[in-house]
Amino acid sequence: MKQVGIAGRAEALPPFIAMEVLERAQELERAGGHIVHLELGEPDFPTPSCVHEAVVKALAEGHTKYTHSLGIWELRKAIAAHYASRYGAQVSPEQVLVTAGTSPAMWLLFSAILESEDEVILTNPHYACYPNIIRFSGGQPTYVTVRERDGFQLDPEAVREKMGVRTKALLINSPANPTGAVLPEKCLKALADLGLLIISDEIYHGLTYQGGEHSILEYSDHAVVLNGFSKAYAMTGWRLGYAIVPRTLIRPLQKMHQNFFISASDFVQRAAIAALRGARAEVEKMRQIYDERRRFLVPALRRIGFTISREPQGAFYVLADATAFAADSYRFAFEILEQAKVAVTPGIDFGSGAEGHIRFSYANSLDNIREAVRRIEEYLGARREG
Repeated sequence: MKQVGIAGRAEALPPFIAMEVLERAQELERAGGHIVHLELGEPDFPTPSCVHEAVVKALAEGHTKYTHSLGIWELRKAIAAHYASRYGAQVSPEQVLVTAGTSPAMWLLFSAILESEDEVILTNPHYACYPNIIRFSGGQPTYVTVRERDGFQLDPEAVREKMGVRTKALLINSPANPTGAVLPEKCLKALADLGLLIISDEIYHGLTYQGGEHSILEYSDHAVVLNGFSKAYAMTGWRLGYAIVPRTLIRPLQKMHQNFFISASDFVQRAAIAALRGARAEVEKMRQIYDERRRFLVPALRRIGFTISREPQGAFYVLADATAFAADSYRFAFEILEQAKVAVTPGIDFGSGAEGHIRFSYANSLDNIREAVRRIEEYLGARREG
């Protein structure tokens, strides 16, 4: 039998290291180990009650069929209304594409706009999957370094210097994974003035602790928003995201979605309407608890020897400098997992600019975070003595 060849783009695709950590942690758990999970951005809260009620109602009413490929009209209207009320951005429901998670929306978008060797500018550090999706879609990532001493803030002039004839778009993420940085209004305005198509990943909106958060749609119509329900609404397993795009992009994306995905789940879309309209109080309560965890974890990590020069302003991650212990973040993260039984993500997953760092997620209970810090401190003490 002839062996199946593997396409070069599939062979070249790097693994998502955070998931590799999770999978190794699960192996240890199956062997009887107890692991504290600080590796994933997986909210530990239950999904808001109004969302549960809405999905039960939708299932009872038989909303289990295909929907319009762009998403049900009522949800697209609710998304447009959310951006109007929260940011003052005027968006038509006809500009909204609803997908089974935000990552499919990202893949569809880059596949629609990138020709071979087209460039997308993004920060370094960055969300681990960004460059992988860009390359898989035929494009090339080009990086602007953001530095911890500057609060991981993006300099619009540094972006301008990276712009070239093949530059197709700028990808931003605020609040950011893994740094927790929030781009201020002045920066967003300056980025909008560059004239590039700006793709703004706003999945952590609703989870800001210092300063306000702004949508790129407040400053530019030549922009794409990527967002969803996983993070702020504790709906990771529901798999629902969306893109808000210029009108010229909606038809190509719709055709791709028809061919590759057909539509997002009907009953989940109806639950998402309830999230937008009725979950604000529960989301705010979750945000306050995340902030409490953040205010514990940052000084606790500093006390045991990690360096954090700027506190994260949003999302639910701390990117801590671990060079006092190790230069190789990959090896060190798996060391912590195997020896301290705490799952964390190595900085190298987020680009060369995060090497030497460890990302800690505080999307876990305060009791578990305290236990994780205790275990790591104990392990580091034994490591020094050994």
